[in-house]
Amino acid sequence: MIGLDTNVLVRYLTQDEPAQAAIANDLIENRLSADTPGFIAAIVLVELVWVLESAYGCDRAAISAILSRILRAKPLRVENAEVAWQAARAFSDGRGDFADCMIERVANANGCAATLTFDKIATKHAGMRLLERTNG
Repeated sequence: MIGLDTNVLVRYLTQDEPAQAAIANDLIENRLSADTPGFIAAIVLVELVWVLESAYGCDRAAISAILSRILRAKPLRVENAEVAWQAARAFSDGRGDFADCMIERVANANGCAATLTFDKIATKHAGMRLLERTNG
């Protein structure tokens, strides 16, 4: 298995830097396989979504399609793939930003009864609960 950094995936997906894109293409299309997969850490997925949104202006539909392609690709292995799928589905359904969806799904998968936040938007869209002062 070979770990992949976010920038390798960005170059592969965007093809915006020809020399690096060619190297990324060769790696992903020719050198990785089901027997020697590329490993994508969950944090790489979060960073990838952020880069695609902020630097490339990709919308939710395009990013959802990219996440689905990555999660289905035989030569790629994603950390906590089932949790990543859950977060990708929540994101695709419009339930918050991808980072919040991942945070909530990872916490849930690790047995947390709830994920607390001060972010009111995350409470409406990512399934988190608002942390408020208790009386006493």
